[in-house]
Amino acid sequence: MDNKNQWNSRIAFLLSMIGAAVGLGNIWRYSYVVYSNGGGTFFIPYLVAILIMGIPFLILEYGIGFKHKDSFSNILKGINPKLEYLSWALVLVIYFVLIYYLVIVSWDLVYLGSSINFNWGSDTALYFVKVVGGSSNLSNMTHFLLPTTVSMLIVWYSVWFISHKDLNKGIGRASKILIPLLFVLMAIIIIYALTLPGASIGIAALLNPDWNMLWNINIWLAAFSQIIFSLSMGESISLTYASYLPEGSRLTDNVLLVVFANCAFELCTAFGVFSILGYMSYTSGTPMIELVSEGTGLVFVVFPRIFNIMGPIGHILAPLLFLAILFAGVTSAVAVFEPMVNSTRHKLNWTRRKTVTVLSIIGCAFSLLFTTGISSYLVGSVDSFITEFCILLLIALQSVIFTWFYDIESIIPVLNENDKVKVGKGWVIILKYILPVFLFIMWFSGVYNLIQNANGFEAIVYTIITIAIIILSYIFTNIKK
Repeated sequence: MDNKNQWNSRIAFLLSMIGAAVGLGNIWRYSYVVYSNGGGTFFIPYLVAILIMGIPFLILEYGIGFKHKDSFSNILKGINPKLEYLSWALVLVIYFVLIYYLVIVSWDLVYLGSSINFNWGSDTALYFVKVVGGSSNLSNMTHFLLPTTVSMLIVWYSVWFISHKDLNKGIGRASKILIPLLFVLMAIIIIYALTLPGASIGIAALLNPDWNMLWNINIWLAAFSQIIFSLSMGESISLTYASYLPEGSRLTDNVLLVVFANCAFELCTAFGVFSILGYMSYTSGTPMIELVSEGTGLVFVVFPRIFNIMGPIGHILAPLLFLAILFAGVTSAVAVFEPMVNSTRHKLNWTRRKTVTVLSIIGCAFSLLFTTGISSYLVGSVDSFITEFCILLLIALQSVIFTWFYDIESIIPVLNENDKVKVGKGWVIILKYILPVFLFIMWFSGVYNLIQNANGFEAIVYTIITIAIIILSYIFTNIKK
């Protein structure tokens, strides 16, 4: 393997993998999932999901990537030439994720600038609608939200700047800088948040157990879903990064370190988030249930309201929070970009710089569609379809392909050669028999939710995406170098 496409240190690989795992969802989604799914009770299915899905599947991805040292599309093509089409479908879906994911990162960049003087004013919800994220009013889709558009161009340039360089000078170096800074920033925010008056109210609300929910299938689906997207499972990211590892590298040991770092980060962040919400509840008299929200509502509406009443300390915490989210967003985006870059580079025999440049221009052009007056509505609609239908289905199919149509036991010696933690028959049984069942149940549940909630406009968007993936997968499968 060309040394330019090989990690030059274990720390570069680990920090890059942690950067791939630790993203926006760890900061704004995890705490809401815990709170709305039984509080402290949620940790039981969460731990089960880590043990029977998160760790086993990541070990599989590391092992296959390390053994073959090739792109995801070439690996599936090697199993069966007909599977190359499926591999391109997954890689393209993940590329679609990058296109709208960077729009969310651009919202954060707008708020980072606004946090200097609190330009969002007293009505933070109105500011988000008018300036940053727009609304669901389709008549607004003809004009661009200029701050979001400009920020999106800056964010795309940042991803291109990191990704177009050689592996260690680009992704490796950026991860060595941004991930430690991210952890330091979040540590400052969390430690201070825990000292706020009313912090205990928020933590009590977060951890308050509801043991009856253990018998509710939704809490289990929520736990497995959180692990899938928190660890970027089955998205070809781990497989691609592992393919850059040099001979003699540890695999299973690295998986455990990445999973521990990711889970510790999102758990600690949840304490910080709910401490701040508890402070808001304590000082304003607003019930916790009215403050807790998921995703953009929490970060871009509720938190600015809280910073408004904090006084001088709010002017310190606000930029730190939005800077931390920016770092998490950029490092995850670079990782999400890599499967498409690697597969395209191998398929067309292009240089890394040319591949990243062309894909960045195309991706940036499509991201513009998400910066209009319906930005947040369009992002939310596309994200629901991509995650609940496309990604879950493709991960479920991978779990079947890699365990039933591939000699999975041939990876065991590769995994055990240099690692202290060994895998064996039990690992194979989990992947072959238990995991596919959970994944297909989750997929059917996601499809049901989509059918129940989709309107006419969303159905048109879903159809366009599906047709685009089918056509582009066919083109990439059949295109010649």
